[in-house]
Amino acid sequence: MKSTRTYTMSARADALAETRERVARSAIQLFFDSWYEDVTLAAIAAAAGVSHQTVLNHFESKEGVALAAMEIVRAETTSRRGEAPSDDVAGAVHVLVDEYERFGDANVRWAVSSERLGRLAPLLDEGRASHQQWLRTVFAFGLPRQAAERRRVINALHAATDVYTWKLLRRDLGLGRAETERTMIELVEGVLSDNDPGGIQ
Repeated sequence: MKSTRTYTMSARADALAETRERVARSAIQLFFDSWYEDVTLAAIAAAAGVSHQTVLNHFESKEGVALAAMEIVRAETTSRRGEAPSDDVAGAVHVLVDEYERFGDANVRWAVSSERLGRLAPLLDEGRASHQQWLRTVFAFGLPRQAAERRRVINALHAATDVYTWKLLRRDLGLGRAETERTMIELVEGVLSDNDPGGIQ
């Protein structure tokens, strides 16, 4: 009897976890396709094939769903960025532009909505910090030793590779992906060539 009860509890826990992930993953596309304030719990429930109450039972609010959805996106983004070569500007920019082609428009919408995101707003700051850490890793070969100069170069690299730079080139100026990628590569190479590289202390 005890073994059966344990199995039943384990199966129920697995089912709950599966439902929770299905709701969060279903919400990702909704949040990417629409402004945050336009996404409703009813739409999330419909996309996941569950009831409105089921969504509330798992996440308590739309904000809770969004936090879970963004955690999935962050984990997957970190994994993909980890594939970027650490000594190849073109390769690193290619990985980044590939990400922006998928999520860039949504990232911009979220940034514009930052004042209305409540508990979600800090995710934007975390994203910027994570991006700078990625820059330190993939472009370490070209960073100067001196701390202040290194910060300046990192900030310049951030500007050259930010999602708003992608938006300017890709959306506002109407460049194709290849030209956008080439321009960002040139920006990064310009930043790296305009300093005295020496690795990180």
